[in-house]
Amino acid sequence: MTWYTRNAGTLWTTLQVARLRQLARQNTPTRVIAFKLGKTEAAIRAKAQELGISLSPWNRSPYG
Repeated sequence: MTWYTRNAGTLWTTLQVARLRQLARQNTPTRVIAFKLGKTEAAIRAKAQELGISLSPWNRSPYG
């Protein structure tokens, strides 16, 4: 049983989009963003792609 309200299936508010941008800028993992916004990981990835927001960590070394 989940103890938080899910927003799955609802439209994105401007506040949620702003929060998505902020969390992505802070290099927050997608799973954590999904939990904080009450959306699914797929919804987070789709919205980020739609808005051109990169979710890949910028501080991770490509060599290991």
